[in-house]
Amino acid sequence: MNIKSLLLGSAAAFSVVSGAQAADAIVAAEPEPLEYVRICDAYGAGYFYIPGTETCLKIGGRVRSDVSWYNAYKAGQDAAARGTYWKTRAELSMDTASDTEYGALKTNAVFRFESAEGTNTNKLLWANISLGGFLIGKADSVYSAWMGYAGDVINDDIIEYGINGTDELNQLTYSYDSGTGFTAVASLEDSNNGAAAGANGENSSDHYAPDGVLGLGYKAGAFNFRVVGGYDSIVEEGAVKARLDAKFGGFTAFLMGGYNTDGNKLNKYAGAGGAGIGWGDWAVWGGVGQQINDKLKANLQLAYDDKKTFAATGNLKFNPVKNLLIEPEVTYVNYDSVNKDTWSGIIRFQRVF
Repeated sequence: MNIKSLLLGSAAAFSVVSGAQAADAIVAAEPEPLEYVRICDAYGAGYFYIPGTETCLKIGGRVRSDVSWYNAYKAGQDAAARGTYWKTRAELSMDTASDTEYGALKTNAVFRFESAEGTNTNKLLWANISLGGFLIGKADSVYSAWMGYAGDVINDDIIEYGINGTDELNQLTYSYDSGTGFTAVASLEDSNNGAAAGANGENSSDHYAPDGVLGLGYKAGAFNFRVVGGYDSIVEEGAVKARLDAKFGGFTAFLMGGYNTDGNKLNKYAGAGGAGIGWGDWAVWGGVGQQINDKLKANLQLAYDDKKTFAATGNLKFNPVKNLLIEPEVTYVNYDSVNKDTWSGIIRFQRVF
């Protein structure tokens, strides 16, 4: 073998080895560009864009602990009314929003976790979709929410202003705002949620129609007037409420009245209340609030109904720092129809985020 043949053979072998090594080489991928979270201020504070999308997301919630003495919702001084009650609750909320040719497409979901007297409960409180004035899914009944509930107190529904049972229910709702002060709402609501069928002997399984709610409102300057009516398709009765609000600086006041289409029956929209006896034919609620300074507010609510039930609640709302609430409250209730009364107290600690 001469020198020339040796050099040519060596070069061929080296090229084969080099090619094999090149085929096995790992090439590092280029790093993806870092995408920072963008603030989305089109729908209010707290929203940010979900990376890679045009959908805005807001995450929030609250943690609350209530300690109470005696039960304002129980008539008399029996075992159900006496004692100390402690309830702690956590809620997590997620809201999304994105722009469409029909307006903002939004969702709202709230999850509640609660511990009270050794019992833990978890539930989906709200979950709904809204677009162009329409809302579908689970939310508070329009019959309660449209009117602004009642006063700024914890025990505001001893004489029930909302629906009999729980306010959160499935619904299809349309809301209208003229932009000139006139507003309206119409809603079809789940007929079997909290229905009073058992109290009147109706069989809810024989009914297939949803309940209906209609509301009208008008706001002018310091005054806001609203009226709402609800029809219970199972009991085939309903109720109507009217409310007037006034606001002058740090002072607020409201007066609300309700009428039951048949005071001898319990229906969803003229609820049973604390003693389970209902309004009778009518009920009235009223209250005032005064913002004392930027950390302290005082509230008072009174309520009375055709059954001669009287409820009075007063509280102080103290915010020592932003997003922290300390709220002591005292309630007195006289259940004339059963000749009993109840004093109770509660203190609430709440952090919102």
